[in-house]
Amino acid sequence: MKQSRLMSLVEAVANVVIGYGVAVVTQILIFPVFGLHTTLGQNLAMGGIFTVVSISRSFALRRLFEAIRVWTTRF
Repeated sequence: MKQSRLMSLVEAVANVVIGYGVAVVTQILIFPVFGLHTTLGQNLAMGGIFTVVSISRSFALRRLFEAIRVWTTRF
């Protein structure tokens, strides 16, 4: 069964939304260990940037693997 582009995006967003929370908490806990002191707002902004990158990456990979699946079923 083929996954639609919309459902690929929904899956990627759901995955990354959960990851966003984990990333921000991790930044808050780990950055001070390396001498990096940021505000909550800065952590949220950095998490947001990483989230957009991650959604794009997940979506692109999902579409690539779907294209590979379609291509290999032709032969």
